[in-house]
Amino acid sequence: MSTTSDVHLPKIVGVYGGGRMGAGIAHAFLVAGSSAIVVESSEVTAEAARGRIASSVVKAAERGGLTDSPDDVLARLSVVTSPEELARAEVVVEAVPEDVALKATVLATIEASAPEAWVATNTSSLSVDGLAATLLRPGRFVGLHFFNPVPASSLVEVVVGAATEPRLVEIAQGWVEGLGKTAITVRDAPGFASSRLGVAIALEAMRMVEAGVASAEDIDTAMTLGYKHPMGPLRTTDVVGLDVRLAIAEHLASELGPRFEPPAILREKVAAGQLGRKAGQGFFAW
Repeated sequence: MSTTSDVHLPKIVGVYGGGRMGAGIAHAFLVAGSSAIVVESSEVTAEAARGRIASSVVKAAERGGLTDSPDDVLARLSVVTSPEELARAEVVVEAVPEDVALKATVLATIEASAPEAWVATNTSSLSVDGLAATLLRPGRFVGLHFFNPVPASSLVEVVVGAATEPRLVEIAQGWVEGLGKTAITVRDAPGFASSRLGVAIALEAMRMVEAGVASAEDIDTAMTLGYKHPMGPLRTTDVVGLDVRLAIAEHLASELGPRFEPPAILREKVAAGQLGRKAGQGFFAW
């Protein structure tokens, strides 16, 4: 947990990628009072990102979660297709899919477009040190692992690479506190803290379904009522996406060994397109 008292929000934050996670990150900074520049790859995807963020801000207002009006909050949002716009940002958060080559390309673009900015990656499992190795200024790079859905989650992992400047760690902790969330600080390691533990529980739950030990519903109820988890591991997998969980499990298996080997039921569901909530079917029907 953060111990710094230097709570500080950037005046302008950049977010590269306006999908579900990127839109959520932009939402969090906008609602807290920052301006946000979101970069998308085309006018079509930019318009979709703009609509995604606007919808979430309006919903936050309906729940009484805004101090400003939705119009005032959204007036601080820019969704662009030109990365050069990021030059105005104090920090730029990369929020593209979990693909090493894609992230490396995007991070290089961010460094070139915003040479004075701090840079963060929102990876949930990829090596921060591995990504830093591709950068010109690895000391200005840190992991910020936000959780889905970002507006409702209260935790952010600050992932510290071997080259990350200690000052940046304190600044990043301050950003998280300024968002009204709690920061935990972890050393770069496969799966960090949260993904490693969360995936381990979820994979064991899948093996239990596969072996007929209990239904998905009953396994989740065991964790929500027995261990006070707010959501069971299988429903959480549906929300995260079975394809996302599969990719993380494969990465952890390659780094940490067979205890993270994805069970057949997970591979079969992904192959059948049963990806969870976004597809209408995973371990549960949505």
